[in-house]
Amino acid sequence: MSVLRDSAVRDSSEPVAQLLAGYRPLPDVYDEMMSGDGEVRAHWRDLLAGLAAMLPHAKVEGIAADLSVAEGVAAFVARAREADILVNNLGIFEPKPFDAITDADWSRFFETNVMSGVRLSRHYLPAMIRRGWGRVVFISSESGLNIPVEMMHYGMTKTAQLAIARGLAESVAGTGVTVNAVLPGPTRSDGVVDFFTRLAKQQGLSQQETERDFIAKNRPTSLIRRLASVEEVANMVVFVCSPQASATTGAALRVDGGVVRSIA
Repeated sequence: MSVLRDSAVRDSSEPVAQLLAGYRPLPDVYDEMMSGDGEVRAHWRDLLAGLAAMLPHAKVEGIAADLSVAEGVAAFVARAREADILVNNLGIFEPKPFDAITDADWSRFFETNVMSGVRLSRHYLPAMIRRGWGRVVFISSESGLNIPVEMMHYGMTKTAQLAIARGLAESVAGTGVTVNAVLPGPTRSDGVVDFFTRLAKQQGLSQQETERDFIAKNRPTSLIRRLASVEEVANMVVFVCSPQASATTGAALRVDGGVVRSIA
């Protein structure tokens, strides 16, 4: 999850940015940070140090909060009160047969993947509208269009994000605020790399072979025939958050490597 105050857009004397990014499923990360897990804390220190080096004129601050629950969102917005740009990118996934997905699983996925963005958008949008400028982006997935049979609960949340993004875009029409959804395809994120590493060990294959087999069997319509990089997805997000994307709103923007076969 990232929120940004941008002095280039607003008349502000000092740019303020806050970032909360996923490392493992958020409740686990939050618990480990609070209990002093050294590996997780080192990861966050490295992440913040990297951002500070990339943005030497920005103030970079980390906030630990579990955005999958209302109380965590309240704790987060208490410290990050305003934003010009909101990217709702918190999400979890888990391959599981339909008959093994419990009521608790459905609720956990909906609260994490959907309600986190709903709650944060509800907090940040009013001030964006008053200022006459803002960007809200929901990181959905091609799985919101091609529901994966191996994780229907995940696909359901990604479709819900598309509906919310479009509805919010229509609700802020003419205000200078845009709302869009970005739909990555299979992407080499930290979580996906961890998943393929475990799968490769189970199958006695290299990670490269496992990734190639996954694309061939599970995403055969991919036109790039590989996982996308996180940078390739981020490039789309950067554009849609920029002033240059002022006429792009209410859209479902695909960075899926051509997995979805529909033209429109």
